[in-house]
Amino acid sequence: MNQFERPTRRFFLTLMGAGSLAPFLMASSDSTAKDGRPNFVFILADDVSWNDLGCYGNTGIKTPHFDRVARDGLRFENAYMVTSSCSPSRCSMITGRYPHNHGAPELHTELPLDQVTFPQLLRDAGYHTVLSGKNHMGDVRRAFDVISRGKGPGKEEDWVEQLRNRPKDKPFFCWFASTDAHRDWQFNEDAPRYAPEAVTVPPYLYDSPKTREDFAGHYHEISRLDHYVGAVCAELERQEVLDNTYLVFCADNGRPFPRCKTRLYDSGIKTPMIVYAPGRVRAEVASGLVSSIDLAPTFLELARVTIPETVQGVSFTALLQNPAATSRDMLFAEHNWHVFQAHERMVRQGDWAYIRNAWPERQNLCIESTAEYPAGEELWAAEARGDLQPHQRDIFTVPRAAEELYDLAADPKQMSNLAGDPAHAETLNRLRRLLDQWTEETGDTVQEHPTGDREDIHGNKNPEFKVNEFPGAARKATRVNHSGPVRIQEKHGEQ
Repeated sequence: MNQFERPTRRFFLTLMGAGSLAPFLMASSDSTAKDGRPNFVFILADDVSWNDLGCYGNTGIKTPHFDRVARDGLRFENAYMVTSSCSPSRCSMITGRYPHNHGAPELHTELPLDQVTFPQLLRDAGYHTVLSGKNHMGDVRRAFDVISRGKGPGKEEDWVEQLRNRPKDKPFFCWFASTDAHRDWQFNEDAPRYAPEAVTVPPYLYDSPKTREDFAGHYHEISRLDHYVGAVCAELERQEVLDNTYLVFCADNGRPFPRCKTRLYDSGIKTPMIVYAPGRVRAEVASGLVSSIDLAPTFLELARVTIPETVQGVSFTALLQNPAATSRDMLFAEHNWHVFQAHERMVRQGDWAYIRNAWPERQNLCIESTAEYPAGEELWAAEARGDLQPHQRDIFTVPRAAEELYDLAADPKQMSNLAGDPAHAETLNRLRRLLDQWTEETGDTVQEHPTGDREDIHGNKNPEFKVNEFPGAARKATRVNHSGPVRIQEKHGEQ
């Protein structure tokens, strides 16, 4: 199949099993392409890291539908979330704004009603808009014609139904948000069950039977999501609208394991991202940097809807036609309160990542890195026995380094902090300046009265817990629209 050849209906129906869609093989008429505006299906995974899929190199997991759309679509090698925390990440995607700018930067806080969302703009422009599955953003009724809680253990079972019941005289945008692969693991027959010995345990975790069994549950839920990606593709092909539809996939944050979710390492904020649009998108790999806040302007530009000044992201439509193109030279991410108090910031430029921690005296934790779940339990038990290697002790390190610098080309798992190496002082200072500029231009702040820990490492609730000052509040960051640095600006021969 060449890069612009349309995949056949037989392919998706074969993968899904002919019997499962046999009652629906009659193609329906559709008028959504009359004005040339495309349709969009945005599939959002829950708690999935960038290398959790087969098409990203995980040889132990079965994801045939992801693998197919990645092979025939555009697969992004360097796509990043602006935060590795569920609700703030989703709020950033829907607004195109950084967490401290959209007003819901901490877990379980709701997006303020005055924030502009791109599905609302699509709806105002005549699109039929659907949210099915996990919301976790608050009241977004103005943005969607249909809001469904989803069905089944992964909230995916009504996705085909939503596509089938849509009005046929409008272009459509579907926000399909799975709860796969979020804990606790739920098993059914929509995906294979994995043997613990088939999984890959990252080197920063403790490799034990219990940890492997934990990963096996994670694999199962990812494969279940893959099953429904196939069902959606088959339905779009059945309706003969696949050639006028962009299917876009990414995750909200990294896998729910220690040193992954909430963290600013690639295991936490680097996301799998695929854009599949037969005849419209080149079947290649894009290595340029892309941020999750770039999704909003990209959807709007493709729909020919004006991008509002509130959007801080930049469209990456140029990469859809030329994967070698560049839409940004640097990107930024933040780690705010997520059950445990935190304030970290990250800038990525080229092969370098720089992380700044405002509170290095604190242990860097999330729920998944306590002993509440099996992989965390094993890590804490091994620490108590003295069995951990130095690179496995990240979550136990107190105090932490206030600054971290990583060469991702040489050290992709970010094990060796080069911030104190004089050989890299120039790079360190350059990234410091970039982060300082972003902090100033976007109105970010370190809180004087931050939200404290909701509970301790044993799960005991803090009776005095309350939500306090948000980052950026002191500078009214929700009114700031500046994007911070995006492209390299040369002045007098210097970057």
